[in-house]
Amino acid sequence: MNTKDIKEIYDRYVIPNYIRNPILLVRGSGVDVWDAEGKRYLDLFSGWAVSLLGHCHPNVVAAVQNQAAKLQHAPNIYYTEPQGLLAKYISEKSFSGQCFFCNSGAEANEAAIKLARIHNSSSGKYKIITFSNSFHGRTLATVTATAQPKYHKGFAPLVEGFSYVPFNDLEALKKEVDDATCAIMLEPIQGEGGINIATKEFMQGIRKLCDEKGLQLILDEVQCGMGRSGKYFAYQHYGIEPDIMTLAKALGGGVAIGAMTAKKEIAKSLVPGSHASTFGGNPLACAAGVAVFETIENKNLLENVKRMGSYAVEQLKILQKTYKIIKDVRGVGLMIGIELNGNGAEIIKSCIQAGLFLNCTHDTVIRFMPPLNVTKEHIDEGLNILKTVLSKT
Repeated sequence: MNTKDIKEIYDRYVIPNYIRNPILLVRGSGVDVWDAEGKRYLDLFSGWAVSLLGHCHPNVVAAVQNQAAKLQHAPNIYYTEPQGLLAKYISEKSFSGQCFFCNSGAEANEAAIKLARIHNSSSGKYKIITFSNSFHGRTLATVTATAQPKYHKGFAPLVEGFSYVPFNDLEALKKEVDDATCAIMLEPIQGEGGINIATKEFMQGIRKLCDEKGLQLILDEVQCGMGRSGKYFAYQHYGIEPDIMTLAKALGGGVAIGAMTAKKEIAKSLVPGSHASTFGGNPLACAAGVAVFETIENKNLLENVKRMGSYAVEQLKILQKTYKIIKDVRGVGLMIGIELNGNGAEIIKSCIQAGLFLNCTHDTVIRFMPPLNVTKEHIDEGLNILKTVLSKT
C-alpha cells in the first residue's frame, strides 16, 4: 500500500492524538530508514532515543527471532531465562538492585511512584517532589509528576501529593521538603525539557538531603540511560547512587520494554499483589534487552559514545559561530541539545524534507541523539544537511 492509502486508513481508524509527518516508513537498517516511495532518511534522533543500536540491529533481530520460535509469552507466575538474565545485567551495571519489568517509561515511573509510597506507607509519608521542565510520562500519576503545565491541561483533578521546584536549585528543594515528603524524583539529564543537565553539586546535594531526611531518590533514566551519556547510566557521572531508577526506551533496542530497579531493602516493599504487569518482562522483550547489553559490551560502544559525542559537539560549536540562530550547544555523550534563538519547527520540517530526522523539543531545542554506534561519516552527513537548512533560514 502507498502513503495515501495508509493515511486514509489512519484518518478513519486511528485516533489523531499525534501530529504525523506525511511519510510512510517501511524499512530501517542502521542509521537509515526508507519510506514507501524509496526515499532514504538519515535518522540521528533514533525515535526519542529508542533505536540505541540503530534500526534492526542484527544482534537484536536474531535474539527476537530465536526467542519467538521458542517462547513468546509466559505469565509472571513462572520463571523465564531472558527475564532473569536481563535483570542481572541491569543490576550488575548499576547499583546491585532488584528489577520490576513493564512495557514503557511511564509504567516504570508509575511503579517507582507506587514503590516510594508503599515503602513509606507506615509513616504516612506520600509526597514526591519533581522539577520544572521534567517529563515522566503520560499516565495520570506520571503526568502529574511532570512539572510542565502544558501536559496537565484537561486532566484535572491531578493526583494529590506532587510539588515542583526549579531544576538545579538545591535551596528551593530544601525549603519544599516537609514531614510528608517521601521521595525526590528527577532526570539527571532532562530530555523533553530541553537537554538540561543537572550539576554535580545539585545531584550530590540531593543525595545528601535524601540521606539526612530518610527520603528515596528516584532517578528517571528512561531517555538518558543505557549508555547514551557515555556511561551506562547518567547518574554514574555524579559519584552517587539512586535508591530507585527507571529505564525504558533504548532498553530493548527498538522492542517495547520498561524496567524499574531498586535497592533490595526498598524493593521488598512491593509484595505479591501490590503491583504487576501482564506483559512486563515477556521473553521477547527481555531477549532483545539482553542482546542490547551484550552488543554494548562486545562492541565497546560506551567509548564510541564519548568519541562521537565530543566530535559532534565540536562540529556543532563550529556551526554556532557561523549561524547566529544557534544560541547554545550542550549535552553529555550522544544526548545533545542545540538551543536556538527562535522556534525550531520549520528547521526540523526542512531537515526531514532533506532526508534528516532530528527533533525539536521545548519549541527551541533541537535534539541530536543518534545511535551509540554512529560514525563520523554519519555525523558529517547529518550536519551538512543541517548546515544547508540553516543557511536558508
